[in-house]
This record gives sequence, structure tokens and C-alpha cells, in this order.
Amino acid sequence: MLLAFDVGNTNIVLGVYDGDRLVENWRMETDKNKSADEYGMIINQLFAYAGLSTKDVDDVIIATVVPSILYTLQHLSQKYFHSKAIVVGPGIKTGLIVKYDNPKQLGADRIVNAVAALHKYPGPLIVIDFGTATTLCAVSEKSEYLGGVIVPGIKISSDALFEKTAKLPRVELEAPGHVLCRNTIEGIQAGVVYGNMGMTERIVAMMKQEIKAYTGCEKEPLVVATGGMASLMASGTDCIDHVDKLLTLTGLQLIYEKNKPAHAKRAKQNADA
Repeated sequence: MLLAFDVGNTNIVLGVYDGDRLVENWRMETDKNKSADEYGMIINQLFAYAGLSTKDVDDVIIATVVPSILYTLQHLSQKYFHSKAIVVGPGIKTGLIVKYDNPKQLGADRIVNAVAALHKYPGPLIVIDFGTATTLCAVSEKSEYLGGVIVPGIKISSDALFEKTAKLPRVELEAPGHVLCRNTIEGIQAGVVYGNMGMTERIVAMMKQEIKAYTGCEKEPLVVATGGMASLMASGTDCIDHVDKLLTLTGLQLIYEKNKPAHAKRAKQNADA
């Protein structure tokens, strides 16, 4: 079995695959201070609760936007699963043609999402990840990663109001159903939620125009959304065609399959050395 780690700034999403079948998935808080042993104990408990055995894990793959936690998870992989983890980054086969000025600056999560979206949906595509940061990425039907936009995430926007003002409270992120708000909590909710919906619609509209101009393809790009706030955002916009909460895990499994033979060969060479 394959254990996949999608490490974000706020949460780590884990998935266990048997071939291309997702057996189980979990979400835990990203904690840079936890040791490999602490993460190992948590994962052992999650496996036991799901009726799974960590001994059945053959390989591990990691995509992270938190560099400081990478060594911890690599050590975890070696100690608890006796596997040298595949890390999504330079040198990894993805099938994408990256048009970024400096491909090394492109976040692993954006690459993984693009790989999964192209596998599941016909291009061209706009892939939106509503995570700690909101990212909107354009992918052509020729598997070209064309570029994209990074925006402060919905929760970051809400937290900033609470942290940087003296009297505004922290609020639950939900749509109040109106914008003529008569109390502070609904006023913040409307501003943050509907403001992000409007931002999403505006950037998607601009991206569609630029994708058509760049590629010469007149086909309307599909818009695929993932991340914790994807359903909330999709409920109030007309521009999102599909919500796919497990898009990143799908991409990790696909990238693993592309790199498995080379990874196994390198692991054997290291073992024989």
C-alpha cells in the first residue's frame, strides 16, 4: 500500500492507497514542533482505528509547502515504514510542461493538483485550491502549467481582522445570506465570504480570457475547486464546475505511479551500496 502526505500550512491530509483505490484518508493539524515519533504514534492510532496495519505500507510519497517539516516526515518514513519517501519536487516525473519563470518556485501542491485535474477532467482547466492560501492555476489541454495567482486564504483574511483590530471578533466562516448586515459578526462573514466569491469570479473570468489568448484554444476552460473551503465558495458562485475535495491525494497517487520504477531502482541501489 501507499501512504500519501499532503502537507499544508494549516493541515496535513493523509491517504492510504491500495493500487489506485483510496482505502482511507484523514486530516490532522500541521505542527512543526512534533517529532517523527509523535507523528508516528498518531498515524499508528489512525491505522488501528481504521482496521489497517502500518506493516502493509510499502511506499510513502510527500508533497509539502512547509519545508521545515519535510525532514521529520522523511525520518518518519524510514523509521516506521522502512521506506525512502518520494518527495514531489525537482527531478520528479509529473507529465506537466511547466511554463513558470522559475519552476523551483512552484509549490508542490499546485503541481499535484494540476496532475490530478488533467487526469480526471478534460483540459484546458483552472484549478482552485481554497487552503491557507487560495491558489488559482491555469493548465492547458496540452498539459502545460501556464501560471496562476496566489491570494491570502479565506481563513487568513478573517483571522487578520481579529488579530489586527481591537474590537472585531473571530467569527465562523459561513454565508449570512445577505449583505445589509445589522451586526458585526454577520458583517464580517458577508465581507470575507462574499468578497472571496467575487474575487474568485473576477480572476477566473480574466484567466479564461488569457488562456484562450495564449493557447489559441476556443474551448471554455473547466474550473475545478479543492480545499477546505471549496464547497462554501462553490455554493455562492457560478464559475466553479466541479468540487473535488480529494484532488491532491489523487495527484500524489498518480505521481507515485509515474515514479515508482525509478524510485524502486534507486532504493535497491542504495540498499546494495
